[in-house]
Amino acid sequence: MGLIHIYCGDGKGKTTAAIGLGVRAAGSGMRVHIIQLLKGSETSELDSLRLIPNITVERCKRDYGFTFNMTEDDKKAQTAEHNQMLLNGERLMQRDEADLLIIDEFCAAYEYGYIDKSLADRIVLNKPEKAELVLTGRNPAQKFIDAAHYVSEIKAVKHPFDSGINARKGIEY
Repeated sequence: MGLIHIYCGDGKGKTTAAIGLGVRAAGSGMRVHIIQLLKGSETSELDSLRLIPNITVERCKRDYGFTFNMTEDDKKAQTAEHNQMLLNGERLMQRDEADLLIIDEFCAAYEYGYIDKSLADRIVLNKPEKAELVLTGRNPAQKFIDAAHYVSEIKAVKHPFDSGINARKGIEY
C-alpha cells in the first residue's frame, strides 16, 4: 500500500528530505519519478540523480526565475509546463510505472495557481493504492494534510541568508 508524505514549512530541507527518500526507494529497487515544479535552473542534485538507476527527473525546460519577477506570459507558459509534467506523473502512477512519485514545490505551485487545481486534486486525492506520493512546499492545503499519512514540518530557526550569506552551490542549490 502506498502512502502520502508531505514535507512542508519555512525551513531549508524539504526538497532534500524528499530526494533522500527517493534515493532510499531507488536503492531498494523502486522506480522513482521526481517532478520539480517552479524550478528550471541546473542544481547540483541533478548530476547525482542522473547516475542512479530507477530515478527520473522532470522539470521546467527553462528557468523562469522567481515568480515575483515573471511576466504574465511566463506564468502562463510555466503553468502549462507544470500541468504537462503532472499529467505525465499521473500516467506513470496509473500505469504502475512509478512506485514513488515526488512532486517538489507542489504546495506552493498549488497555492499560487501555477498548476491546474482540479488535476492536482485528482492526483493526490485519487492516487492509485500502490503508489507512494511525496509532496513538498510551504503552506499545504488542509485537504492534502488530511489525506496524508506523514506530514513533516521543517521550521526555520536560523538561516545563513539572514546573516548576509548567499546561497552556496552544493548546499542550497
